[in-house]
Amino acid sequence: MRLLVFIVISWMGFLQNYVLGQEKPVSSLDIRILESIAETRTEPQTQTFKVLSDINNYVQIAVPVGLLVAGAVNDDKTMRQNALYVASSTAVTALVNVGLKHLFKRSRPFKKYPNFISVRTAGGYSFPSGHTSSAFATASALSRAYSKWYVVAPSLLWASSVGYSRMYLGVHFPSDVLAGAVLGAGSSFALDGLKK
Repeated sequence: MRLLVFIVISWMGFLQNYVLGQEKPVSSLDIRILESIAETRTEPQTQTFKVLSDINNYVQIAVPVGLLVAGAVNDDKTMRQNALYVASSTAVTALVNVGLKHLFKRSRPFKKYPNFISVRTAGGYSFPSGHTSSAFATASALSRAYSKWYVVAPSLLWASSVGYSRMYLGVHFPSDVLAGAVLGAGSSFALDGLKK
């Protein structure tokens, strides 16, 4: 577990130095990817990605609550324990995410590049993506607790879709989303001892 925490912290340091810290090629790649995504926007896709982004927070609550209720109804201690594991992974991710945002203080794409047109605006800092980190924390913890393909595939598809929605809407750079995915998945691995 310490090794995983060390790897995540080291990776975040790398990102601070090379993605956020004035290495123009990576920063240019970030905005070029966002601009290429923006060129493909359609109204139906925009509505879909708005909904995906908006309901993410409800999913983060519904998954552990659903496990807890099902565990209580079925008197299943393992399911109740896994509800705690999923909720803890998401909560730890959220706390670390807030700390990292204040540490890196990266501007949102539409603020850093005024000519870039986003679908939405968002307050606060950009790095790492909170929506993506919470989605990957929940998806990874759920997948680790119930490692069947019919749990893993939809969970990771959901988390990936949330991450993509944040880029599509223009509120996060690709590197924000990548860091959020690593943070979320890393939290679930770090708290692996909580699962049954």
